[in-house]
Amino acid sequence: MKKIELEIIALSHSITQNNSYAIVLGEIDGQRRVPIVIGAFEAQAIAVALERMQPTRPLTHDLFFGFIKQFDIELKEVIIYKLEEGIFFSKLVCAQEGGADIEIDSRTSDALALAVRAHCRIYTYDNIIESAGIFLNSEERPSKRAIQAQSAGEAASGDLKKMSVETLNELLNEALEQEDYVKAIQIRDELNTRANKD
Repeated sequence: MKKIELEIIALSHSITQNNSYAIVLGEIDGQRRVPIVIGAFEAQAIAVALERMQPTRPLTHDLFFGFIKQFDIELKEVIIYKLEEGIFFSKLVCAQEGGADIEIDSRTSDALALAVRAHCRIYTYDNIIESAGIFLNSEERPSKRAIQAQSAGEAASGDLKKMSVETLNELLNEALEQEDYVKAIQIRDELNTRANKD
């Protein structure tokens, strides 16, 4: 399978869920984005590294990264290799000088926190982007009239299962514009569920 390189595009607090954040990965030279929900602690660890802040005492990810540096281990890359029931699985690809590559299983949020510190590349596979990705430049944007035609009861209820595909696409675009990536993930998952049933 072909690996696709990703970069961190944004780290956003969830408007809809307390203590949840979304980290948005985007393919290099592409329009697809992969939002991943992470916890507050992991979001803080990533933000600290992205902003190059120096905490007075090392955070857990700083400690682990210091450990691997002291033992001359290189974090070569992070690979998000599987998506199962909405959960992303990742591995760290490491090597010691003169040794073979070693793959270590990791939570995706931890892998990304280490990737930022190590300045290593982040990869995934096309099938993961296809099932979990969001396209930024959608050719088909539903008209406002189509959205208004949706019953007020459905739109007000917030129940995604009752909404039309056109309404869901409009809500997805609004969530992306507002950078509410957690909401965007929920809408994307509902659209994917319907597409898989067809």
